[in-house]
Amino acid sequence: MAKGSIKVGDEVAITATVRKRVTEDRISVLIPSYHQPHSIVDTTPHISSGQQIEIVGEVTHVDEDTVTVGGKDLGITVKTNTVRLVTSHVPPKRKAPSAN
Repeated sequence: MAKGSIKVGDEVAITATVRKRVTEDRISVLIPSYHQPHSIVDTTPHISSGQQIEIVGEVTHVDEDTVTVGGKDLGITVKTNTVRLVTSHVPPKRKAPSAN
């Protein structure tokens, strides 16, 4: 991604690799540039080790070369080049005050 193209509020996707099923409803995944195991909720019945899955979350913080992605199952900081922009955040337009 080009520097500055990801901003707070954007929806991004991270491609993770499945490590193993931890419980009936959770799987352990490897996230590029995160360097720690992470588990997420996934109830897909047929998922195998090594399978690629996409995790989507909202950007909550941006630094020079890292972004923090939060969401239902996330709260991780990864390098900017490991995320893919899904939806760019557009702030709401302000209405001009009416002159009375």
